[in-house]
Amino acid sequence: MTGDRLVAIGEALIDFIPSVKGVEFDEVDSFLPATGGAPANVAGAYAALGGRSVLLTKLGNDPFGNKIIKELGNAGIDTSYILQTDEANTALAFVSLAPDGNRTFSFYRNPSADMLYRGSEVPAEAFEEIFALHFCSVSLGDFPMKEAHLKAIEYAKASGALISFDPNLRFMLWDDHDKLRETVDDFLQYSDIVKISDDELLFITGKDNITDALPYLWNKGVRLVLFTRGSDGMSAYTGKAEASVEAPEAEAVDTTGAGDASIGSFLWKLNSMGYGAGNIEDITSPDLKRILGFSAAFCAESIKHKGAIPSYPDHVDGDY
Repeated sequence: MTGDRLVAIGEALIDFIPSVKGVEFDEVDSFLPATGGAPANVAGAYAALGGRSVLLTKLGNDPFGNKIIKELGNAGIDTSYILQTDEANTALAFVSLAPDGNRTFSFYRNPSADMLYRGSEVPAEAFEEIFALHFCSVSLGDFPMKEAHLKAIEYAKASGALISFDPNLRFMLWDDHDKLRETVDDFLQYSDIVKISDDELLFITGKDNITDALPYLWNKGVRLVLFTRGSDGMSAYTGKAEASVEAPEAEAVDTTGAGDASIGSFLWKLNSMGYGAGNIEDITSPDLKRILGFSAAFCAESIKHKGAIPSYPDHVDGDY
């Protein structure tokens, strides 16, 4: 029997946010450390709205790992299954912000503790009362965390949960971009929901517009596509329904975690409206529009503030 809990698996790290935007790395004189990592952010967005979320990862037995566990716990995320190790340090990512709030990254992760999370360490009990499992591609390289994802997917499917995949492409982490494409393609087959951004579409599907890309994704077994277009809004599609919304006007202070906010809030609203693995293909276009409107409003509020999880609101105004 499925429940209402979101389980996210993958990297948790410290994002170092620059004190100023619109300058190069060597012109930044200070950085603010903020807990991040896409799966952690998605769990944070879900928890901010009152949902139950769990993060599965491994951190270094170091001050940064301790900081992440403390801050995720304070954000309402269940951290009881997070492991710590002396084998490697907690991952770090230094962020540079363009004038419009968009980002470039410099990762310290060679290896980091999260990469060493093993399939044998994934706890079956974390998948009780689960609504959905969410993951990204950063942790799908040729290291133990990839096998942990496969084990988590196995447990989630056995529990009747939705599988949500945000490729969240980070090209600088892959020496072989063909390998990245093949890996994303392999994991599409396990996924019920795929979040894909406009700048990822061509690389992943070979098509440069969403209409042409959808048949490719349906053929992989994907059941719902969330297509994000940054400041131009977002759309969602199933085999029977579709909807689109524009992004509310908002001055972008920092877009870190905005994509994670979109899928995290989307999943929370999907669950709150009674949709899950058993009936996701029955969602109507009006309901899709309501969920998208909610998610767009959530994202618009989050980008007004620095960082990811601390920027996520506990509600959004409007009738959704």
